[in-house]
Amino acid sequence: MSKSPATDNSVSRHRKAGFRYEILEQFECGIVLRGTEVKSLRDKNSSIEEAYARIEDGELWLIGSHIAAYSFAHSLNHEPLRRRKLLIHAREIRKLRPQVEQKGLTLVPLHIYFNDRGIAKVSVALCRGKTLGDKRRTLQTREHKREMDRALYRKR
Repeated sequence: MSKSPATDNSVSRHRKAGFRYEILEQFECGIVLRGTEVKSLRDKNSSIEEAYARIEDGELWLIGSHIAAYSFAHSLNHEPLRRRKLLIHAREIRKLRPQVEQKGLTLVPLHIYFNDRGIAKVSVALCRGKTLGDKRRTLQTREHKREMDRALYRKR
């Protein structure tokens, strides 16, 4: 459903999301920003490691994301940890609401990026938290794949 963003336009990425969560479905959302927030994002001064998304009153909100204050804005700066509204179709919110209310599922932002038109977008995923055993299995498969790649490389 969502397009893969270009790597050079990526602003912030939740690198541990694939390890901590099982990603079930991804959505591309717009984000409502103030002018100083956009300038700070272009300077790549943001973090979404602690962020999550929540549906409230039929709207999707990004909570806990940090966009640093823009250094040249002085008194007209934004609050770094404020809640930001995500723009997504109402039918997608209606589809997500029962899934999020189900036990164990959450909405996690994966990355913030600028699309080809220069508009800030957020990739949000419907996720289920992994157990300790799932995480160990992920590490095991990653290590096995690394060993196989090394063995194939040595044969050449």
